[in-house]
Amino acid sequence: MEKATLKALRINKRLTLEQASKELGINIVTLSSYENAKTFPDVQTINKILNLYETTYDNINFLCD
Repeated sequence: MEKATLKALRINKRLTLEQASKELGINIVTLSSYENAKTFPDVQTINKILNLYETTYDNINFLCD
């Protein structure tokens, strides 16, 4: 199975960048940086992402936009 990008997971959940960033408790710019592989989330934020998108770490491609 091909891994999904953060952006694809967000779009699949029908969330805007603003909505997802609010749910995660992070800045829009920060989430955009994660989606574009410019920065990498810390463990606490990764866990929030996994819960929000109802997925596992192994199913996410963090290095691809």
